Amino acid sequence: MLPLFCEWLSFLSLFVGDLEPEQVLNLGQISGGEERTAFKNGERKQRFQWTVQRIRLSPQEKHLAWATDEVLFYTTLEGLRCSRVFRLDLTSSRSRITSVFEETRPDVFVEVVLSRDRQILSINCNTRTSSEVLLIDTATPTLEPLLVQPRQLDLLYHVEHWRRRLIILTNAGPGQEYQVVQAPLSEPSMVSWVSLFAPGPGTAIKDMDVVGDHCVLTVRTPADELALTVVPLTHPKKAYTLPPWACAIETKKPGLAEQREVLEFLISSPVHPPVPHCLYPEDGLLLSEDGSSLENQGNYTTTRLKACSQDGTLVPVTLFHAVPEEGLRQAPLLAHVYGAYGRDLHMEFCPDKRLLLEQGWALAYCHIRGGGERGLSWQRQAREEGKQKGVEDLQACLQHLFSLGFSSPSLTALTAHSAGAVPVGALCNRHPHMMRAVTLQAPFLDVLGTMEDPSLPLTLEDREEWGDPIGNPKHRLTITSYCPLCNITPQRYPSMLLTAYSSDARVPLAGVLKYTEQLKKAIHTYLTTNPKSGMYTHTHTHIHIHSLSLFLSHSHTINHLFIM
Repeated sequence: MLPLFCEWLSFLSLFVGDLEPEQVLNLGQISGGEERTAFKNGERKQRFQWTVQRIRLSPQEKHLAWATDEVLFYTTLEGLRCSRVFRLDLTSSRSRITSVFEETRPDVFVEVVLSRDRQILSINCNTRTSSEVLLIDTATPTLEPLLVQPRQLDLLYHVEHWRRRLIILTNAGPGQEYQVVQAPLSEPSMVSWVSLFAPGPGTAIKDMDVVGDHCVLTVRTPADELALTVVPLTHPKKAYTLPPWACAIETKKPGLAEQREVLEFLISSPVHPPVPHCLYPEDGLLLSEDGSSLENQGNYTTTRLKACSQDGTLVPVTLFHAVPEEGLRQAPLLAHVYGAYGRDLHMEFCPDKRLLLEQGWALAYCHIRGGGERGLSWQRQAREEGKQKGVEDLQACLQHLFSLGFSSPSLTALTAHSAGAVPVGALCNRHPHMMRAVTLQAPFLDVLGTMEDPSLPLTLEDREEWGDPIGNPKHRLTITSYCPLCNITPQRYPSMLLTAYSSDARVPLAGVLKYTEQLKKAIHTYLTTNPKSGMYTHTHTHIHIHSLSLFLSHSHTINHLFIM
C-alpha cells in the first residue's frame, strides 16, 4: 500500500443512505510524527507531518489498527525503515504509551504482524539475509515478547500459529531452501523444530497461510507455474497440490465475521484481470466466484520458455501474445526484468499490458537470477560478486527469443523499475544493438556511488545485496564492471525514457541526473566522431518537470528524461 501523506484523515469506508462520513482521526491534533521546520513572520516554527501507512480494524471493530480492543501495537517509520515497536494501553483513563522493542542494528527492518487466527502478534526483525522473530500472546499483551530463535547468518524464518504450536516457514533445511517446520509455543527455538513438509526438487515455496487445520502453500513448480499445495497439519504426509494456472496469487486475510476455514484469494496474470477464488482445504475444493478461469479470458497465448545463460543455467521466460506464432517475427516486443532482492518479477494484472497485446505486441517476462522465482538460491547466485549473472541472463533471454522467431532487436523495448534498471543499463552499455528503446521508472543506475556513501538511505542495509565497495576490493571490482553509470561509452545507444522523482529517498534523483548527463556526453562524442552514423534523429535530452498531487496536500515533482 502506498503511504498517504496528509494532515488529517477521514474514515470513508461506509455510507448508509444520505449519512455524512464521520471523521474518526485528526492527525493535525496529535503531537509527534515527522518533524518539519517552517518560518512564519520571521519566526522559526516546528510542525509535524504524519505518514499513514496502513489501516486495520480491531477484532470487535472498535478501533483502527488494534491487535486487541484494549491495546494497540504499532511501529514508527524513521527514514525508510521501522526499528521500534510501541504499545498503547487504552484501558486506563489516560492512554499510556510503552516501548516494547527497539532494534539497534542499522540494517534490520522491523514490522508487526498479527497471526491469521489473531492469537499471536509477531515482531519480525529482518535483514536481507537473516530473521529474528519475537511473539506476543494477544490474550496477555502486557507480557514481555518471547524470542523464537536468535538471529543466525543466512537463517530466514516466518511464523504462523496453530493450536498453541508454531508453524514456521524457514530455510533451515537442505540447500537453504524454504520448508515448513513446527514447534511448541512453549519451546519455540530451533532445537525444537520438526519438519512438516519439504517441497520436491525444482519446486520453490513462495508464501504460506494457515487455514483452519491446514497449511496452504503458494509454490512455483518446476514448469515455472504457480500452484497451491495443501498440507493437513494433523496428517502432513497427505499433502496434495492443486493444478497450476496463474502468474500471480493475492491472498486475503479474513475479517472477524468471515469463515476461517476458507482461503479467499485472487489469481491473475499481466493480461488477465483478477479472478476471485475460494479454497476449502478440508474438502480439497477450489472454486471460482463465477466459474471462470484465466484460460477462458481473452484470446491470449501464454508460453513458458527456458533460455540458456552463459554458465549453462536455464533462465525462465514467460511470453504473452495474441498474434499467431507465424507473425511474431514482425511483432514489437516489450521485455520486463527485475532480478534483485530475491523478489519475483511483478506479474499482476495491468490494463496497459493487455492493450499492447490487442495492438499486436508480444510481452516477455525475463525471470533472471537475483530475483526469487526459482527459490532462495536463485537470488544467492546473483548477489554481491555474482551480480554479473543477472546481466548475462537478460542477454540470454533476448537472444533466445530472437532465435525462436519472436520479434527482433529493432522492434524490442526493455522496461524495468528501481533495481531492475541495473541489468538493463549494463546491457545497454555492452550490447546496445539488442534493443531499440528502453523505459526505466525510478531507476537505480549509480550502484558504485550509492554503495560508497553510507549516509544515503538503504546503503548499509543493501550491502548484503550489492556488496561493500569500501571494505571489500573484490566487491568494488565487481560493481565497477557492471554499474550502468561507470560503463557509459561513446557508442550507439537505444532511445530512452527515464522517469525519476525528486523526493524519492530510495533512488535519489542525483544519480539519475548524473547518468543522464554522462550519457548525453557519450552520445554527443559518438556523433561528433561518426557524423554519418544517421542513427539518431534527436541528439539532445529533453527534461520536463511537472507536479503530481498525491491524495491531499503532498506532492512529488516528477522529472521525465527523454534521450533519443
